[in-house]
Amino acid sequence: MSTTLSEEEFAEGEAGAGRVRAPSRGRVVAGRFFRTRQGAAGFALLASMFLLAFAGPLACPWSAGELDFSAFMQPPSPGHWFGTLQTGADVFAVTMRGAQKSLVVGLLVAVLSTGLAAVAGSFAGYFLGWTDRTLMWVADLLLVLPAFLVLAVMSPLFAGGRWMLFVVMLALFLWMVTSKIVRGMTQTIKEREYVKAARFMGVPPRTIIFRHVMPNLASLLIVDATLNVSAAILTETSLSYFGFGVQPPDVSLGGLIADGSKTALYAPWTFWFAAGGLIITILAVNLVGDSLRDAFDPGTGRST
Repeated sequence: MSTTLSEEEFAEGEAGAGRVRAPSRGRVVAGRFFRTRQGAAGFALLASMFLLAFAGPLACPWSAGELDFSAFMQPPSPGHWFGTLQTGADVFAVTMRGAQKSLVVGLLVAVLSTGLAAVAGSFAGYFLGWTDRTLMWVADLLLVLPAFLVLAVMSPLFAGGRWMLFVVMLALFLWMVTSKIVRGMTQTIKEREYVKAARFMGVPPRTIIFRHVMPNLASLLIVDATLNVSAAILTETSLSYFGFGVQPPDVSLGGLIADGSKTALYAPWTFWFAAGGLIITILAVNLVGDSLRDAFDPGTGRST
């Protein structure tokens, strides 16, 4: 039997080889991210914190609102994994409730602030003129306002379960610096050939911004959103520590740390579990953010 390929079979083989697609940018970035020790460790820690915060209470025999009147200020035990508070509340259940709130606040603030920075910066950089002056004036004004003082004064509005208002207010003070970076990058992107071609074809400016400008800013925005999670959690924790953040009946890690600090010397379980959860979460988010930055821009990467 002849093993010589005909011209037609050879051509089909060449065409098949030509159809092999290069890996997408997302796959390349994901590969770089998980190849680093700190990226894999950060992702594992963060996933573990989310799993513990949201699935842990399902396995706990106590809920955050239940009180054990036979166990006041008890150390960790089989019945109360993290011990109890002065009120008889289970520390594990309360800590998981606080972790849930802090994680949700951090994620929502990061998404809102990064989204606002993307829209404001890209519109300012694309249109320039009065649009640019107005948006950047607002950004400059918010940069000089004392965010901590403003949020502290408005803290009574966050009571009664209105923590979403706190999320919105916190997001309003985290977008300004990123918007200025986005503005500068947009001025460069809008001079590229495909953007000019879209303008000449009559594509509306808003469509150009959302379809052509923002996708080219995706790497910056993803990294910024990741780092904003830790910034939002730290800010929320600081405000809650002083009583200006998430208000009762809601609870967050900051409020738990503030309450636990009063009894930390003789009942350390009331303080260290909440503080440890905060430290691990911030460390994990920062590891993920740094690794994402290196994955999107390998030139800035460190040896791992």
